[in-house]
Amino acid sequence: MKTSIQEQEGKIVATLAGELDTAAALEVEQALQPLLESKGRDIVIDCTDLEYIASSGLRILLSILKQAKAHDSKVVLKNVNDDIREVFKLTGFISIFDFE
Repeated sequence: MKTSIQEQEGKIVATLAGELDTAAALEVEQALQPLLESKGRDIVIDCTDLEYIASSGLRILLSILKQAKAHDSKVVLKNVNDDIREVFKLTGFISIFDFE
């Protein structure tokens, strides 16, 4: 699992690549920690190369969303493939996240 974070046009963009499974969750959570501290800035999570997400990955994204909302920021999931979008539908998360 690979992650990267950069600033683009005043937003924080995190890129996820690989499988966000239980084994990778702790490492990804630590790598995405700066997103929890991005007070007042919108966050884009680019899922172009994300192949799989487990419930532990959903939990990480949910905690990022909760923290962002507490600071009046938005979180947008970008380029989510159909399989991962289906996971969001099945869990009900489709209605709480914004997608591009």
